[in-house]
Amino acid sequence: MEQHIRMCCPCHFGLESVLKFELTRLGAAEIAAEDGRVSFSGDWEMLAAANVSLTAAERVLIVLGQFPVGAQRGKTAFDPLFDGVSALPLEQFIGAEDAFPVKGSALNSALKSVPACQAIVKKAAVGRLQRAYRTQTLPETGAVHQIQFAIRNDLCTVYLDTSGTPLYQRGWREKANAAPIRETLAAGILDLSHVRAGTVLCDPFCGSGTFLIEGACRALHIAPGLHRRFACERWQQMPKKAWFNAREAARARIDRDAAFHAFGFDIDPAAVALTAENAKKAGVADRITVTQRAVADFVYQPGQTIVCNPPYGERMLDVEQARALYRVMGRVFPAEAPCSIITPDTEFEQCFGCRARKRRKLYNGMLQCQLYQYF
Repeated sequence: MEQHIRMCCPCHFGLESVLKFELTRLGAAEIAAEDGRVSFSGDWEMLAAANVSLTAAERVLIVLGQFPVGAQRGKTAFDPLFDGVSALPLEQFIGAEDAFPVKGSALNSALKSVPACQAIVKKAAVGRLQRAYRTQTLPETGAVHQIQFAIRNDLCTVYLDTSGTPLYQRGWREKANAAPIRETLAAGILDLSHVRAGTVLCDPFCGSGTFLIEGACRALHIAPGLHRRFACERWQQMPKKAWFNAREAARARIDRDAAFHAFGFDIDPAAVALTAENAKKAGVADRITVTQRAVADFVYQPGQTIVCNPPYGERMLDVEQARALYRVMGRVFPAEAPCSIITPDTEFEQCFGCRARKRRKLYNGMLQCQLYQYF
């Protein structure tokens, strides 16, 4: 019988619409977006496809259930949490020998101690599985089924993590320069910048090559998870055929005839070498040309789309140096160039010398940024 699974993918704040469109294209059902996450429904095939193909998702989580954990008359503080977890159908996904570690978070709730909540969730899960399998022994020697809980405003949601290693770790970036942009955020920015099969992409601050490589993979329809493994591939509960089908479908979508090409520049020769190395690992070196050059020497070629993450924070000595760089960018980036620039500096437009056509609030890690877009 086909399994109906409710799933959820966390994402960077501001990229919910990008992820929602990706899920729609994959054929997910009952898609609902909220701040920093998109939930949807599907079967095992959809779960595998989401892990393999989504570019803007941080993880793919199974939603086990949601319940209130506020104070209830006649109960201790932790009773609602224990009772809620005890009622979840854990045995549908976790076998009698499987490992099920617990981690989580609590915010704006009566239950503030995360370690105490972890212990209660673990105790309730053990009890549920012991009853389901009619055993007192749960060896936890099998595949890992990571349980996660999130308590927000006295409402607890419990998940199973199917991805394991975060989805932004594509496998090609073993080394990075200082403060690299996360691959999932870069993928979302490229989508918002309308990078497609025929785009000529340019990044004057290429760093470790994230925009260039994600752009090439996007243009050629190379799924980010095609050559990596996921935690739930080891689950006995999940059909192996789902993974085979997801990867075959991803391979069938690859378009090696796309006209895309990317040009990267950086003042640091080590960054240039690192970009070339990473592009080779990602299998898109033939689509990327990278050169050592300062932004002051940048010469725009008509038809290029500029997407960049100019140095700031730990990548610059001070704010004034960053703003001097923005003024140089304003001089060498022509007004007609389609351009997307992410930075946390609220004075960027004044330094750049032009107001953006569109601004979008995004978070690069914990750092609030703006994506300034010029068309």
